[in-house]
Amino acid sequence: MGAGAGRRALARVVIAHLSGNLTGLKPNQLRRLERLDRRRVPTTRVLSPELANGLAELSTETGRQVGVLVDRTGAVRHVIVGTAHSTPIPDFGRVRAGRSRFRGLRLVHTRVEGAGLSREDLTDLALLRLDLVATVALADDGRAGPVSVAHLVPPDDGHEPWRILPPKLVHDLDLPFDDTIRALEEEFDRKLGAIGVEQGAERAMLVSVTRHGGEEARHSIDELERIAASAGLVVVERILQRRDKLDAHTFMGRGRAEDVAIRALGNGATVLVFDQDLSPSQSKALSDLTQLKILDRTGLILDLFAQRARSRDGRLQVELAQLRYRMPHLKARDDSLSRLSGGIGGRGPGETRLEEDRRKARDRIARLEREVEVLAGQRAGRRARRERTGIPVVALVGYTNAGKSSLLNALTKAKVFTQDRLFATLDPTSRKLRFASGRLALLTDTVGFIRDLPPDLVAAFRATLEELSEADLLLHVVDGSSPRASAQIEIVDGTLRELGLSELQVIVALNKCDAADRDALSALQRDTSGVILSAHTGEGLGALLATIERLLPLRRWESNGAGDAGAADDEAPADGAAESEAEPIDLEVR
Repeated sequence: MGAGAGRRALARVVIAHLSGNLTGLKPNQLRRLERLDRRRVPTTRVLSPELANGLAELSTETGRQVGVLVDRTGAVRHVIVGTAHSTPIPDFGRVRAGRSRFRGLRLVHTRVEGAGLSREDLTDLALLRLDLVATVALADDGRAGPVSVAHLVPPDDGHEPWRILPPKLVHDLDLPFDDTIRALEEEFDRKLGAIGVEQGAERAMLVSVTRHGGEEARHSIDELERIAASAGLVVVERILQRRDKLDAHTFMGRGRAEDVAIRALGNGATVLVFDQDLSPSQSKALSDLTQLKILDRTGLILDLFAQRARSRDGRLQVELAQLRYRMPHLKARDDSLSRLSGGIGGRGPGETRLEEDRRKARDRIARLEREVEVLAGQRAGRRARRERTGIPVVALVGYTNAGKSSLLNALTKAKVFTQDRLFATLDPTSRKLRFASGRLALLTDTVGFIRDLPPDLVAAFRATLEELSEADLLLHVVDGSSPRASAQIEIVDGTLRELGLSELQVIVALNKCDAADRDALSALQRDTSGVILSAHTGEGLGALLATIERLLPLRRWESNGAGDAGAADDEAPADGAAESEAEPIDLEVR
């Protein structure tokens, strides 16, 4: 054999790594462990009798579990020595692993006590996406006993993500390994592809971990599900966990996180969304453990805002909020950021910008802040021009999806985008409102509020929210049909206090009366002195206009006239396209 052929032969030799519990082993045992890499398994078989007996003999002598990782060519890639109860799997990265692809490695190890597959074996199979796991029981003579095998199966709601085969002696193992794995990967690809086509979105599991649980936790995860649906996620399962003490490393505990990851595999989910905010280290630990995309409540809301923002001002503010939020995560970044490369959680700055070092990220934040300040100055100029016209300003505020944009459309015949979902519109829009008396006012719609609105988002949108401070009157729109209406009112009032706007006069508009329980709505009206109405049917709009006209400061009406009305238009419509001013609706005020 020539020198070239010799080098090619050497290149085909696979050098196995030896790791694990090696303390106290005899030199002869170590040499025999190292020689396990010479054993090759035919590509058509799960395990060869020679390798099974070699593992069993060493395990009987040492009293420890002995295992190997075998690739698809049948070569032993790694030899592992464990304890009498477990086999530690080395960190071998994300080779080959994907949604529809397995690791390209199978784990075979002995069982010193008992037989069959343990929960740990099945967890490793699922989380590491191994080709399969096989355990070799020890016979009385120290040779290989029955072999138990399990492999993954495509996601099927409500079923375990693996199939456990009946134990057989190694000579009787008739599972055609190469054909089986190839068929399984093709089946995974078809099933997950069909799920993607059918749903058209990423599948997510929602997780809430609280110290108290109860009704409040259920209401909170209900809202998180609406946020997720608005962001385009398909929610396949919700998990509520009560813990007296939150885990500092994985937030929910390692064992529970592993169980959730296995359930995600069974559901075909690729995203875990937490109702609580996670620290950067917790997010990284969960991503490493589950191999899934991890989002917390703030990250999901920021992604939703990134989808909704249409104007240049809105996009800049959302990107600024995202960068501020993700700056701490740059310290803990690693290949887990690759799971944010697209889809939910990956909008806005994107992976390439996230992978910039912290200095570049700070520079980008500084540039965005300067651009936002310039736009804020332009907005202040428009407000000053409006002030000179003497037209009073009524600002719409309220919980998200309370119907603010629908009310704006109903009162002004505008065509602002509306939809029954959270944060359907973000960009502020102003339209003229004409009363039956001929007087004019400016009606301004602003971004909706929500429980625990991310501080970075509030800070980024502060320039937009300054519109509220210039208003003569706030029109607080409430979803009167919501069973959580009182709690939502408190959240909006608290946000207004945080913004320093609690001194402004407020009219409470109890919207959606056509879908509300009338007794509950009457009780809410007594508590708030609100006006009952429906932007959808027009009921109560006349009474609302009369209340607005009565409460607006008289001094602002003195110079109010149609001659300067053109200065009233403030922002572009939500779709960012130019649009002529909507004709105001004239309602009889009685």
